[in-house]
Amino acid sequence: MEKIKNEEEYRTALKRIDELLPLINDDTPTYDNNYIELNEISDLVEEYEDIYYPIDKLSLVETIKLRLEEMNLSQAKLAQMLGISPSRMSRILTGKSEPTLKMGRIISQKLNIQPEIVLGI
Repeated sequence: MEKIKNEEEYRTALKRIDELLPLINDDTPTYDNNYIELNEISDLVEEYEDIYYPIDKLSLVETIKLRLEEMNLSQAKLAQMLGISPSRMSRILTGKSEPTLKMGRIISQKLNIQPEIVLGI
């Protein structure tokens, strides 16, 4: 299969993925033609999306806020979990202050955030 070159080809590929998905399940062998086609088209779509629909990485603050929402935690509860004051937590979440390395380690562990995100790498 050739690289997706434009939006029309992209939409056609997405439509084909939608057609193939119901035909594939966990028991489908990897040598099945539909399985192979789905993998190839998915790779092409991913490549196209990486170029034309890139998703920016979230900042640490955005990641913490998202995790708070997912875990149904308040800012005050997180401050308590981290052993810091609510005002310090507020400064971190507004970007006015950075967490210490020790605090970053705790954030990573308690909120299950990858250390690379906490360290900004």
